[in-house]
Amino acid sequence: MNSRQPIPVVVLAGFLGSGKTTVLNHLLGNRGGTRIGVVVNDFGSIEIDAMSVAGQVGDSMVSLGGGCLCCAVDGSELDAYLEKLSAPVHRIDVIVIEASGLAEPQEMIRMLMASENPDIRYGGMVEVVDAAEFDATRAKHPGTDRHLAVADLVVLNKTDRVDAAERARVEGELAALCAPGIPVIGADHGRIDPELLFDRRTWTETRGQLSFEDLIAEAEDHEHCSHPHTEYESTQFVSEQALSPRRFLDFLDRRPAGLYRVKGFVYFGVPGHEERYEIHAVGRFLRFAPEPWGRGEARLTRLVLIGSGTDGPGLLRELEACREPAPHEGRPESMWGILRYVARPAGSEDDTDA
Repeated sequence: MNSRQPIPVVVLAGFLGSGKTTVLNHLLGNRGGTRIGVVVNDFGSIEIDAMSVAGQVGDSMVSLGGGCLCCAVDGSELDAYLEKLSAPVHRIDVIVIEASGLAEPQEMIRMLMASENPDIRYGGMVEVVDAAEFDATRAKHPGTDRHLAVADLVVLNKTDRVDAAERARVEGELAALCAPGIPVIGADHGRIDPELLFDRRTWTETRGQLSFEDLIAEAEDHEHCSHPHTEYESTQFVSEQALSPRRFLDFLDRRPAGLYRVKGFVYFGVPGHEERYEIHAVGRFLRFAPEPWGRGEARLTRLVLIGSGTDGPGLLRELEACREPAPHEGRPESMWGILRYVARPAGSEDDTDA
C-alpha cells in the first residue's frame, strides 16, 4: 500500500512570448530547498526552453519535444514522464509542467485528473499573460479566453511595460474572463513568490509532522524578505476546537479574490472522519487530503492564509465563526461537501472534479 502523499502537479501555461520560462526559472531559482521536477513541453524540434532550465534541475527534468503534449490521445507519454519524476528515489516535492505556448491546458488537466498514478495529484493551472501584448494575443489566439476560464491563478507578467491605467484596464478584462474569485498576480520579469504555488522544503520534508511554528516561520520570512512579493500578507489561524465542515466550506466558497493561498491542516472531528485534513488552495483550486495524526500530536486546526489587500482580522473572525463545539455529534453526511475535494483514484465511481 502506498503511504506517500501524492506529489502535486502544477500546469504552467500561457501563449508564446508570455514569459512562462521566465516564471519557471524564477521559481527554480527561489525554491528554498524544495525539490522541483520539471516537464518542459516545447513546440518544435529545437528545445530551447528545455536547455534554458536544464542547468537548474539536473536529471529531474524531462522534455517532450517535437510536438504539443495535448496531441497525445491517451496521455501515456505524459504518464511515463510523471512516473519517472514521482519515483521515490528523486524525492520530488512538486512537479511543474511548462506547457507549450500552443498547448490546450484543458486537455492536459484532463490527462492529469485521469492519471492512474497514485503518486501524483493535479495541483492547479497557472496562466501567464503578457500585459503589454494582451489585446494582440487575444486577437491572434482566440483560445486565450478559454484558457483563462479554466485557470486557478493568473500571472499578469511584464507589468513594467505598461502604465497604471493600461494595467488596470487589462486587469478588468481578466476579471471578466476568469471564473469568479480567480486571483490575478502582477509581475515583472516573471518574479512571483513560489509560496503562491507550492510549499517550501520546511513544509514538505516533514510530510505530516509539520509544526505550526514551521508555518509561522515561513510566513515571517515571506513578510520580511526584500523580494518584489513583499506586497503579500499572511494571516495565521489556530483552533483547539474542531471546525464545522459546512461552515468552513462556506468560508472557502466566499473567500475574497485577494486571498491567493490557503494551506495547513483542519480538524473536523466528525465521527468516521477524525483524521486531520491537509488543505491546499490556490486561487479557486481546492483539495483536501486526509491523513493520520502524528503520535501525541494535538488535535488542532492550523492554517496560514496568504494574500494581498486582505482583511486579516476579518478573516480570523470568519474562521472563528466556523468553530464547532460538539463535533462528536456531527453526522457523517456533514462531510460530503469536504469529500468532494478529496482526490480519489481515477476510475472510481464517485470520482469528481472540483
